[in-house]
Amino acid sequence: MTDFQMSLIAAGGVFVVGVITYNKWQEHKARKSVERAFASDHDDVLMRPDGTPAERSEPVLDIGATPSMGPVEPGFGTGAATGISASGGGSDAPAALEPIAPLPGTIPGTSADTPPAELAENLVDPLIDCMIPLALDGAARGDKILPALQKLRRVGNKPIHFIGLAVSGDWEPIVHGGVYTKLQAGVQMATRTTALNELEYSELVTRLRAVADEIGAEPEVPDMIEVMSEARTLHKFVAGHDAQLGVNLKSKGTPWAMSTLIGALESAGFDVGPSGRFAMPDGAGGVLFTLSTNVNMGADSTDRLTLLLDVPCVAPSRDGFGAMVKCAKDLMLRLDAAMVDDFEQPLLDSTLEEIAGQVKDFYTEMEAADIPAGSTRALRLFS
Repeated sequence: MTDFQMSLIAAGGVFVVGVITYNKWQEHKARKSVERAFASDHDDVLMRPDGTPAERSEPVLDIGATPSMGPVEPGFGTGAATGISASGGGSDAPAALEPIAPLPGTIPGTSADTPPAELAENLVDPLIDCMIPLALDGAARGDKILPALQKLRRVGNKPIHFIGLAVSGDWEPIVHGGVYTKLQAGVQMATRTTALNELEYSELVTRLRAVADEIGAEPEVPDMIEVMSEARTLHKFVAGHDAQLGVNLKSKGTPWAMSTLIGALESAGFDVGPSGRFAMPDGAGGVLFTLSTNVNMGADSTDRLTLLLDVPCVAPSRDGFGAMVKCAKDLMLRLDAAMVDDFEQPLLDSTLEEIAGQVKDFYTEMEAADIPAGSTRALRLFS
C-alpha cells in the first residue's frame, strides 16, 4: 500500500470521526433541550450560603459596553526574520476547589494588581484561542460550577481556560464568590510544538459536552474545519518565529572548576536552578536569558558556557540580546574566555551588530502580527 493510499485512509478516518461527533452532538442538543424544558432544580444564586434570601438586585448589563468575545481573524506576519537561527521548542492535574484561572501575577505578562477584566482577556484570547460560548440556564455561582470546570483543563498539550460574564457586566476568571450569567471556554490553538488537531478537537467537544451537562449549560461549538485552519495558521507563525540565540564562552586555558564557577555566575547576577541551568532575572519576575554549563550538576568542571536568549519571550524594551552580549563580555574578562559561535568561530563585534539588527526586524514582525515579543500572547504560545 502506497503512502498516498495510507494518507487517503487516514483522512477518511478523521472525516468519519468528525461526522459521527457532529451527529451525536446534534442529537444530544435536542435531548437536553427537552430535559431542560421540564427541569426545575436550578441553582438559586439569590440565596446566601446560610440559606437566607439575599436582597434582590436585578443586574443591569450594558450590552453595548460588553466586550465582544466572538472569533477574530488572526493577522499574522509574513514569516520568521531571516538570518536568525530558529529552533522548535496529557492528562489533567487533580481537581482542586481553587480558581481555575492562575492567581493574579502568575499569568505570564500580568501582575498582582492586574484587573480581573484584563486577566480574562489574557486567559481567553480570540487571537490564539478557539472560543466556545456556553449559555447558562440562569445565573450561576462560581462555587457551584468550579468543580465541573476543573475536570477540563487540557486537551493534548493545549491548555483550556474558562471565563465568565459577571453580573457587573465584566468578563473575569471564574472564582469562588462570583456570579456569572454567561461562560466562555477557550482552548489554545497552538503551542511551540503542535497545532490543535482534529482528534484533540473531537475530544474537546465530547468532554466539554459532559461538563456543560453538569453545570446546565449549552455550548456553541465552532465548525471544526474553520478551527483547524486557524490552528494551522497560528502554528505556522509560531514555528516561523521560534527563535533562540546563543552565545558561547570557551575557556582559553584549563577547564573551570564548578565550585569556583558557580560563585562567579552568582556574583554576575545569575539565579541558580536545580537542573544546573542559570537564569538572569529581568527585574520584573521574568527571565531575561539563561546560561548552561553544558555538563551535569555532578561534574567537577566545564570548559564551555552557553548563554541563550529566547527571543519571542523577551520584550524589545528589555534589550535581551544587548544585555546577553554585555554579560558575555564581562564573563570573558572574569573567566579568561573567548566568545565563539556553535562552530567554535570567534564572534566579532561586527557580527554581533548584524544580529542585533536582525533581532529588531524580528520584533517588528511580531508586533505587526499583534503578538509582541514578551507579551502575554507570546509567552503563552512560546512557553
